Formats: sequence, C-alpha cells, structure tokens
Amino acid sequence: MRQNLKYGAILAGMMILSACGAADTPVQKPAASDITKANVTAPVLVQPDGSYPTIPLEKDVIVVKVLQTTVDSLKDFPTIEQGLDHNLTHMEEMAQKACTTGKKPDFLLYHEFPLTGYSSGTRTEKLPFTVKIPGPETERLGKIARDCDTYIVFGTYATDEDWPGHILSLNAVINRDGEVAKVFWKSRNIKRLYPDREITTTTIESVRDRYRAMYGIEEEFPVLQTEYGNIAVSTVQFDPFVFAAFAARGTEIMIRTATLFAEYDVRATAYTNNFYSTMTNIAFDYPGYEAGESVIVGPKGKLLAKSESLTEDDIIEAEIPIAQFRKDRKIPNYAYDVTKPVLDQYVQEFPVNHMDLPRDELPETGQEMKAMMESVSRFKTAQD
Repeated sequence: MRQNLKYGAILAGMMILSACGAADTPVQKPAASDITKANVTAPVLVQPDGSYPTIPLEKDVIVVKVLQTTVDSLKDFPTIEQGLDHNLTHMEEMAQKACTTGKKPDFLLYHEFPLTGYSSGTRTEKLPFTVKIPGPETERLGKIARDCDTYIVFGTYATDEDWPGHILSLNAVINRDGEVAKVFWKSRNIKRLYPDREITTTTIESVRDRYRAMYGIEEEFPVLQTEYGNIAVSTVQFDPFVFAAFAARGTEIMIRTATLFAEYDVRATAYTNNFYSTMTNIAFDYPGYEAGESVIVGPKGKLLAKSESLTEDDIIEAEIPIAQFRKDRKIPNYAYDVTKPVLDQYVQEFPVNHMDLPRDELPETGQEMKAMMESVSRFKTAQD
C-alpha cells in the first residue's frame, strides 16, 4: 500500500501538469498530401466553466463487470476463422455467466485482445490476424448485448480499408441495441519501453493530421455520453497527459483495457482525474509475466474490486452511484496557468504523423520501427 501511495504521489504530480498539453511543432509533412485542411471554427472541446455535456441518466446506480479472460492466439489454429470462432465462443460463455450470476450488469468489459490474442511477427505476418469493426464478431457480441440489455466493451487488433497496411489497436463499444456505438482508437503508444524495438501499431498520434482531417479534432479524445454515464476507453498506460485530456472532456468512467498493467497507475490516474476507472487484464500463465488481477477503482483511487487470479478466467463487479457522483461535479482543477510557460517550451521527442506513410514504407518489425523512430527523434545529441 505504501508503495502504491508513493507511485500515486509521483503520478499525481505529473497529472497536475497534464492538462497544459505539450507544445506541438510537427516537423514532418504528412504523407497524405491530398488532404485539404478545412478552415473552420474549432469545436469547443472543454467548457470554460468546468461543466461538461451529458445526457440524462436512466438509473442512479449502475453495475460494471470486468471479464478477465484467457485467450488463444489465432496463429495456433488451422485457420483464422476457427480461431476467431473459438475465442468468440469463450467471450460469449463468459458474458452469459456474467449476465446470469451476481447483479445484472450495465457494462461488460473485456481486455485488449479477447478475440485475436497477441500476435508476434512482422507486419505482413500479423495483418491477417485482425478483424474489422463492425463485422461478424460485433454482430455476435451484439446479440449478447441485446439479450443481456448491457453495453459491451472490448479491444482488438483491427484493420480498416481507409488505412491500408496499418494495424490498429481499437476499443469497440456495443450498446444495448447490439450496435457499435463508438470505436476508440488508441491515443498513442508508450515509447522506449523496450531496448531493442518499438510498438508498430498505428495510433492517433502517429497519423494525427490525417486522422483529424478525416474524423475531426473532437474525435482525438472522444467521450461517449450514455444513459449510464460518460465513458471513454483507452489502452494507454503511464500517460498522464492522455487521461487528463479525457477527464477535461467530461469522462466519468474511464474504461481501460490491457495486456499487463500496473495497479498503482490505474489508482493514481483515477484519483488525480476524479473519475471511476476499470482495468481489464488478460489472463495467462507465462513465466516472468504477471497477468490477471484486473481491478475496478473509485475516484479517490479506492479499490472497489480486484481479481485474485493471475492466470484464470474471472469476473469482478462493482456498483457505481453515478447520479450522486455526477451531482455538482466539475472537471478536474489542473494547474494550467502556472505550468503553461514551462510546457509551452517543451518539445516532444517524437513528432506526430511519423506513421503517415505509404504501405511499402511502414516498418515491418519492431526493430525497423525503432530505427525509424530514432531517425525522427528530436532529442538527438551532436555525437548522434
């Protein structure tokens, strides 16, 4: 607990700065030169009086259930279709259990890759191990949502015809009518996590200008207003700026998906942004990795529920008094003015748009991705 508080304090200090936003001075011209940026008035992203948009609540107290599941890699099956059917059937079985035991759920929350599992290999090798959203898989999950009268949230590797050659890390939200209500792109990947490689999936940050031109600036940190509260979904970890942006836009429940995570990150992020949060982790038994132990936490970082298993399927649940929480609530009180002079001079090491490239120029491997990132780094020294 003392260690959690220590890390919480560290992250809290970082979060105070997070609403300021780093000065963004892209040095690369987007590869998609045919995109014309519309000269229109920017939408209001944050209300100046601390309020945020909502829709009326359907109930005062809601129930969230985290579905921690095992998953098999699609590479382990004779065909991709067989693998998807196997994993989807497991998701359906877990959802059925969640809908027929304990309290009736309003949200069923899966982890980052319950459909596809994690895939290794080159870009070309991994591209087939993806899904499209919407697609056959969301149709089957939509039936569960309708039958159980619940929202379903899950992450997945995905591809999109508008982004040829890109592997996307998406989080889909299926509503109670069984329809895809929202798809959340991953905001950005963590950098310099590994000494020899970088993550190759495409994020909003890595194609920011083209993403903005296609979907709008308001879709960079979107918040879905539901009858059960304002939700956002993210796979990002250890990134206070990202979560501060979601909070400033009115997030009340921050739904997080993971393949491994740190509990103190979830608790400190919830505390400093004053929102409820969930973290659904994958479950597996692999030496050297601690999976499982998914959590649900309150806005003060209080642990509301936690799975005790690292390797097995599990379902945890908690009630959220959303009406009481929303009453008189404002967005977080960040130290924007006092820190702005410092952050206005901050230069982000890696520029936005670094993955807005033709298909044949996209890095095939994590090692190639690292080489490309090093080539655009702004933190180079003279000897580099």
